[in-house]
Amino acid sequence: MSSFNDIIQSEKPVLVDFFAEWCGPCKMMAPILKEVKAKLGDAVTIIKVDVDRNPGAAQKYGIQGVPTLMVFQQGQVKWRQSGVVQARQIESVLKSALSG
Repeated sequence: MSSFNDIIQSEKPVLVDFFAEWCGPCKMMAPILKEVKAKLGDAVTIIKVDVDRNPGAAQKYGIQGVPTLMVFQQGQVKWRQSGVVQARQIESVLKSALSG
């Protein structure tokens, strides 16, 4: 299995959903991320990171609240947003990363 750092070095945009099992709004993100993945397919990678199981990653990126979504490309943070984000906003961020 690839490490988190290997995954975010990708040429294609990587959407990371920092979440926690106990977080109600985090559960609302699952169908939204499914919809985004269905529209954009293999052009993007979407991964979920449980902040309780991966406190190092949460600390490294200063995750204060969940859900927090981040888009990485070639290891660089391209976008970041906390809270529930609608599918069309995520798609537009990822599309601009793809065309950038």
